[in-house]
Amino acid sequence: MNRYLAKSNPEETIQEHTDNLLTNYKILQEIYPEIPVNWYFLKLACLTHDLGKMNVYFQEKVSGGRRNKKEIPHNYLSVAFVPYKKLKEEGYSKEEIQLLFQAVARHHERDIHFTLEEWSSEMRNLEQEWNGFTYEALGENRAYRNRIPSKYYQVSVRIFEGDNAQSFELFIQYVLLKGLLNRIDFAASAYIDVEKPNDFLESALNNQLQTFRKSNPDADWKPLQKYMYAHQQDNIIVVAETGMGKTEAGLLWLGNNKGFFTLPLRTAINAIYDRLAGSETGIIRENVTDRVGLLHSETYGQYLQREKDIQDIEEYFTKTRQMSLPITVCTLDQLFDFVFRYAGFEPKLATLSYSKVIIDEVQMYSPDLLAYLIVGLSYIQKVGGQFAILTATLPGIIPDLLAKNGVSFTRAEEDFISERVRHSLEVVHEQINSDFISDFYDGNRILVICNTVRVAKEMYEELEKIYGDEVKLIHSQFIKRDRNAKSDAILADGHKASEGPCIWVATQVVEASLDIDFDLLFTELSDLNGLFQRMGRCYRNRELDVATNVYVFDEKCSGIGKNSVIDPLIHQNSRKVLQEVGGAISEAEKLALIDRVYSTEALAGSDYYTAVIDNIDYVQSFHTYELEKKTVREKFRNINSVTVIPEPVFDENRAEIEGYMAEMAMKGKKNRRRRMVARTRLSEFMMDAPGYIVKKGDEKKIKITKYENISVFECEYSSNLGITPKDKSQEELFF
Repeated sequence: MNRYLAKSNPEETIQEHTDNLLTNYKILQEIYPEIPVNWYFLKLACLTHDLGKMNVYFQEKVSGGRRNKKEIPHNYLSVAFVPYKKLKEEGYSKEEIQLLFQAVARHHERDIHFTLEEWSSEMRNLEQEWNGFTYEALGENRAYRNRIPSKYYQVSVRIFEGDNAQSFELFIQYVLLKGLLNRIDFAASAYIDVEKPNDFLESALNNQLQTFRKSNPDADWKPLQKYMYAHQQDNIIVVAETGMGKTEAGLLWLGNNKGFFTLPLRTAINAIYDRLAGSETGIIRENVTDRVGLLHSETYGQYLQREKDIQDIEEYFTKTRQMSLPITVCTLDQLFDFVFRYAGFEPKLATLSYSKVIIDEVQMYSPDLLAYLIVGLSYIQKVGGQFAILTATLPGIIPDLLAKNGVSFTRAEEDFISERVRHSLEVVHEQINSDFISDFYDGNRILVICNTVRVAKEMYEELEKIYGDEVKLIHSQFIKRDRNAKSDAILADGHKASEGPCIWVATQVVEASLDIDFDLLFTELSDLNGLFQRMGRCYRNRELDVATNVYVFDEKCSGIGKNSVIDPLIHQNSRKVLQEVGGAISEAEKLALIDRVYSTEALAGSDYYTAVIDNIDYVQSFHTYELEKKTVREKFRNINSVTVIPEPVFDENRAEIEGYMAEMAMKGKKNRRRRMVARTRLSEFMMDAPGYIVKKGDEKKIKITKYENISVFECEYSSNLGITPKDKSQEELFF
């Protein structure tokens, strides 16, 4: 038997690698037998996908030689081993057999830089290698054909969605087959299990309830939580106010299934992950690294911070990135980029076919992300996955757009809101100003929220002159190190048990999911939804016991206008309905106002609504496989955002930064952890700056490797104020 290699580091034969695939195939089938994939075809794909590696050029390369320009990617050669004659005899149709050929041929997304004559020649050359190849696992599926009828396979052909039900169903079958082959192959190459079973969540939740009952024998799940548990089989939309136990409700709906918990902000995601996986107080306290993962752009750094609870960060990070864990808490961009159907999108959609997705704080998404969410949910439903939207407020545009795009769901008959009143609101017909705010400082913990960085800085500087260090500022334009420190500080000052007076000036970065509870809120009017989110940071879980705890300034508000933070029409409509509000306002009254401002009819003609519709059309306008994954990642990360190190930060920390850059340039697998740690440490000095303030000539590139640079941005910077660009007027546009 010839010893053909599939990999060189570590050295592994084709047979050994394929055995690992078959092991993972069995794991997947045992845990999720209900996946509507052709399991026989999936096994055949596992068996044959790498047999093309027997070709001479690949074997020379993997044995230590250089890549020969004549080498044809092995995936296009592995089709020679698909037993199509046997499948035809077994009654499979031409279209079904095409699926298997394409899954094998496209299990790597590689460009075709060879002619049909070169391909045919190499297919013939494979025969002499095949004659000396033995692999018992092939059994009766052992086959080799150097010429394949064009009705079954052509090199340049792909499988597309088509414009009828039959072609779409074939496309979905292809997505499942190819996507699951990829998942199994990736897991085998990483030496991890393709899936870990969720056989623990319902038990963990029951244990949590029993813990509650030790201190209160009558403790039980709340109505929202019972409702979600009773509707485990439904796609569902539920509106529930803060304090109703949305996290546990989502988990009760998830049950012992594979699930993804998505939120719009990394800080909120980190908090949910800690609630789930905290070693002492988490819902899931055992075998956490086989059960719960955290997935966003800073995952590795977050795992480093929790290193004492993680035995092997590298393996845990790999399992998380490969979506092998039963529960993953993540950002939308990590999951929903499949909507662009780029080359290689299939593993995500195939995984979602047997998963349940929980979407929290849906009202926080920008028009482009909301469009991606709506298109994504339509695909998830088509492949058999499930979703639950749990949200504090629900703009009417969202269920309307879901229905318009063919997404069916159950809407809870009633919203889960209490009778309690947490807020009493006064509309101040003035521009926000420090004189008004300073009159209320006496012993209070005050939160001031502005629409733009420019106004937030002005408020901070004016109040800081009066109250000194007791005034603090947080917005989006700090380097990560300072932003994290400020996030920790506002969580401490805003904790319900905190007693010391303070003033925090912020932008809308504090609107969502931060568990802070200030005494008084002073805010510019943005839009009604944003206002109610901001109000949730004041008297978060308290009954109203003061005459007024929210002051809304509705004159000369910043950030309003075309190409600005806030849609002018929505701002105008929000201002109009607020004229009817004065004094105490209940949760039910808030939702009624939301319905008036954010109904499809009210939003017709707004920039916001137009942007959502345009983005839906934009996503759907692309042909499948038209885009590359890198292009899609840029779209999700907002191509108008540039990651930079402010020049004063670079100058002050030059030696440390250059040390990290040197470690990032190290090569080899043995240095992977050092590179990842260095990258994480370097990111502490970075920030995402809007592209319109980082103008040509304002940044200089410093090379790390052939493929990677860092950008040093010429600007002013301080840990108190953040960046100040050359053109200060640009601060009007960001928050």
